[in-house]
Amino acid sequence: MALETTLYKPSGAGPFPLLIINHGKAPGNPKLQTRDRFVYMASQFVRRGYAVMVPMRTGFAQSTGRYVDYGCNMTANGYTQASDIADVVDYARQQPWIDPEHIVIAGQSYGGLASVALSTRELPGVRGIMNFAGGLKMHGGSCDWQKALVDAFGEYGRNNKIDSLWMYGANDSYFGPELVSRMYQAFRNNGGKAQLVAYGAFKNDAHTMLGSRDGQQIWVPEVERFLARVGMPTREVYALAEPPAQPPSNYAKIDDVAAVPFLPERGREQYRDFLKRELPRAFAVSSSGAWGWAEEGESPDARALAACQSASKEPCRLYSVDNDVVWTDSRNGVAGRTD
Repeated sequence: MALETTLYKPSGAGPFPLLIINHGKAPGNPKLQTRDRFVYMASQFVRRGYAVMVPMRTGFAQSTGRYVDYGCNMTANGYTQASDIADVVDYARQQPWIDPEHIVIAGQSYGGLASVALSTRELPGVRGIMNFAGGLKMHGGSCDWQKALVDAFGEYGRNNKIDSLWMYGANDSYFGPELVSRMYQAFRNNGGKAQLVAYGAFKNDAHTMLGSRDGQQIWVPEVERFLARVGMPTREVYALAEPPAQPPSNYAKIDDVAAVPFLPERGREQYRDFLKRELPRAFAVSSSGAWGWAEEGESPDARALAACQSASKEPCRLYSVDNDVVWTDSRNGVAGRTD
């Protein structure tokens, strides 16, 4: 079995402590799911001297094998996904650039469920599990997936062997506070060792917190305390260069909808809606009249360009990023409107 994996690590030979980050499940065919990178979390850990692996599990993206779904049996779903993570741990511990005695595991959404399921195993070198909005939501059908999740976490608590940190937000669109409380109590009441951090609302949906640039101010302090508790490094030892920011231009004000070039009226309606979106965000346009935008998550500028380019044979360019217009007049290569 070959798992498509993104690797981040500091320069040098190591050995480095290791973080393994585990992804969630997007709706639809897992093979069509794009590779997760968790750039913000990976960067924070590389600064602290860690190597970071982000594996796509069996049947996801470019990983080989067939995705297995046990439907409403959430316990089995978690255990099956955890097997892939255990294989990654085994592989990593054999690498000369990994410190085999200093490993932590993180998971978001379905990856959080899988990571907590992994905490039932005796895994040499694994000191802690971090569960960010962990669970699996079923859409449609008669399955009582909430009860199934509570039962699964109860089972994992009964067999728990590794300390864990849980982080859930009050406005999580998948797992609300009442359900989270039931899952956590089932885990703890059966002997599981975990700390729940209920951090309140985050933007439009706390389920996206880990993948958000602004989520770092919420999770980093909690994670640092957890890492210290389980004997993992927390001090920043490397400086990472930030990607260069797109400089603002004086082409127009951000809310001057009429100034956006090339757009038909429907595109201008989309730009008005875009201005209500959360930061980080980006809007791209093309001389063909196509447009694309993206908000939140990683690399919204690249995602906006890709969305625009998918509808245009002409090149797309960024018009605005966050609260700044970055467009420059393409006819003369300088900023400023010429009308």
